[in-house]
Amino acid sequence: MTITFPDGFLWGGATAANQIEGAYNEDGKGLSIRDVLPHGLQAPPTEGPTADNLTLTGIDHYHRYAEDIALFAEMGFTVYRFSIAWSRIFPHGDDTEPNEEGLAFYDRLLDELEKYGIEPLVTLSHYETPLHLARAYGGWRNRKLIDFFTRFARTVMQRYHGRIRYWLTFNEVNAILHNPFTAGGIEAPRQQLSETELYQAVHHELVASALATKIAHEVDPANQVGCMILAVPRYGLTPHPDDQRKAQYEAQLDYTFGDIHVRGEYPGYTQRYFRDHGIDLEITDADREALQHTVDFVSFSYYMSVAEAADPAAGERGGGNIIGGVVNPTLEASDWGWQVDPVGLRIILNDYWDRWRKPLFIVENGLGATDELIDGGPDGRTVDDDYRIAYLNDHLVQVREAIADGVGLLGYTAWGPIDLVSMSTVQMSKRYGFIYVDRNDDGSGTLSRYRKKSFDWYRQVIATNGGSLRD
Repeated sequence: MTITFPDGFLWGGATAANQIEGAYNEDGKGLSIRDVLPHGLQAPPTEGPTADNLTLTGIDHYHRYAEDIALFAEMGFTVYRFSIAWSRIFPHGDDTEPNEEGLAFYDRLLDELEKYGIEPLVTLSHYETPLHLARAYGGWRNRKLIDFFTRFARTVMQRYHGRIRYWLTFNEVNAILHNPFTAGGIEAPRQQLSETELYQAVHHELVASALATKIAHEVDPANQVGCMILAVPRYGLTPHPDDQRKAQYEAQLDYTFGDIHVRGEYPGYTQRYFRDHGIDLEITDADREALQHTVDFVSFSYYMSVAEAADPAAGERGGGNIIGGVVNPTLEASDWGWQVDPVGLRIILNDYWDRWRKPLFIVENGLGATDELIDGGPDGRTVDDDYRIAYLNDHLVQVREAIADGVGLLGYTAWGPIDLVSMSTVQMSKRYGFIYVDRNDDGSGTLSRYRKKSFDWYRQVIATNGGSLRD
């Protein structure tokens, strides 16, 4: 029997405003935390914007969005995930009135999507906390950010009522434990922050997320709200029970955030973790009531898996394992050290479905690689990215198998359908797209767009609803 994707399955791609838009200081936009991170996660923030920060101009999507969306439509996208830059709507984050020019930009973007019948999937906070909130309030450590965020959420949900049906609250909400400035606007080195501070900050985000879900359903009962989780399967490095328990333990720390979004309360294993580690959070009765506003679906990113070892000296700490774990010796790795594991995607889909019984949505998956622009293709220049085609094909085959397993899946948005500025390294050379953007790590380039070989491959996948995938 031929296994197919369900009718109505949503196919598309995903981006973030801070990685593509540019125009960091145009039309009333304020600064975001990404505007002071010219060297990514490995260096401290700068005082203000600097000329070497590729994020400031991105790929100029702010001025070229119509051209880019037309290319997405040519591939056959039925959904496009993007984020609304908080500081484009509320330049400081704590403003009492929104910036009309910022709201109008997303009106125009939605006009283009509607022209082609592409469903918008919108992230409210994709590593884009307004810089003022980070520096004047201490980021998400401060409970006041809940009100600022819900004001932002209500503003855009009312403005785009009936135009946006699918919403995500916080991108990779569990990442704050690993990258507190990027994910939580907390401008302090990770090693200087206590676990109580980090979990209190993410608690504030969880409450804000739940309240945004409540607002979405009040504004329009047809709205569908999802959480967004960084998904990383964790395997025991060996069959030894201690390694297996270590893998389970680390996985539970990841599950915490989905469990709260779906079930509306902190799970018992998390409460034990807090007791064992002396973590004492301020959780009010109002917070507990707010958390009862649970999500309609669970979305996640998937790029890699890791292995876990009970012995701290066991295994190799790979450069790509940015959220812990050790290198799995059975897997190959990408140019940036991220271990390639298509079967892990099937595992996580089954795991999440069995755990939460909520519709799932893969909203990030892709291969960051070094591409070479050569002569050829419909635009005169192209990239023979067979390695990207193989990566995505193998992952989508496993998605198809998970659907056959009974997993309820809404759609798939490949990360970076067009080359964009890397979040972790602030490079252009780490390319994900089906569309090549002529921009280099030193900022040079014409910004011209070129269809890669994978462009037509993905167009065929969408046109056949996955039928063209190769086992």
